[in-house]
Amino acid sequence: MAHSVEMLGQECFDLKNKAIAHLHDYSFMDEIPTIDYSLLFSKDHNERAKSLEHLGKACQDFGCFYLINGVEERVVEGALKGISDYFELTNQEERSEYLKKNSMDRIRWYLRSDAGENRENLKIVTHPEYHCPRNLIVANAIGEYLKGMHEVELGLAKAISTTLGYEETYIEKEFKLEAEFDVATLNLYPPSLQSKGSTGLAEHTDPGFFVSLIQDVNGGLQVLSHQGNWITVNIPRNTIFVGIGDHLEILTNGKYKSHIHQVILDNNEVKRISMATLHGPSLDTFVASAPGFINDSHPPTYRGMTYKESLELNGFDEIDVQSSLIQLQMPLSL
Repeated sequence: MAHSVEMLGQECFDLKNKAIAHLHDYSFMDEIPTIDYSLLFSKDHNERAKSLEHLGKACQDFGCFYLINGVEERVVEGALKGISDYFELTNQEERSEYLKKNSMDRIRWYLRSDAGENRENLKIVTHPEYHCPRNLIVANAIGEYLKGMHEVELGLAKAISTTLGYEETYIEKEFKLEAEFDVATLNLYPPSLQSKGSTGLAEHTDPGFFVSLIQDVNGGLQVLSHQGNWITVNIPRNTIFVGIGDHLEILTNGKYKSHIHQVILDNNEVKRISMATLHGPSLDTFVASAPGFINDSHPPTYRGMTYKESLELNGFDEIDVQSSLIQLQMPLSL
């Protein structure tokens, strides 16, 4: 049925208003909340206060959010193109130069190919020192993105500190972010019909302050809401998915919980590229629940240890960045 110009205009107006409302009302259609990074630092006091309030709610009620206006679109798209070009222009034999050599690897290549998962990835320690791959196509492309994302990380540290009722530098100091340990994982999911509908990655959480994710095609990532519902992650264009990490949960004694997520392989007909970066404290940072989050009603939930110790707790290497949150939980008092 044809629509008049007036009707189309009204529909566009309504959709725009709903989209704007969605920035501050994440109950809209039960979707993952969207946070506008630029508004967290708005000169308009009321706008900034409202944005910080909704960031706090997103962290507490979902443990994740979509971030817009953080890193420039051309930089995000350039990073994804660089990753795609890397996998296109090199072969597995060339990439296998980064197979595991020892526990202190700073670049490591993985290949998983079976009925349950078909994925290839390259892990790179990107901070405190950027361990640049030999391939300059991918090195330059992700280097610019990582630089922009580092600035966003420091900004989010300030904003999240504020939502917790602390000074802006609280998380930066607690996690020693000047020497933070960051690991980027560059993923290639080749086309495959064999594993469609299977679980690519079982439900888990990630260590660190938070994880950021960019991808070219939406796949099967799902997050578990704190209400117990699985929500499909469909990252809009020019948007970064941000998920709270284990060590922010530990620091806040569970006030802000690490997001549980899984990957269901439901879009395997096309090649997919993604990049997940785990932003962590420095390796020597001792992370425990801070006194400000502990009281008689909320005793300590986790035992403290250095970030390095927690990454190695289950026999993994630092570059594996595997969660040990369950092992760090304190036994319940009877």
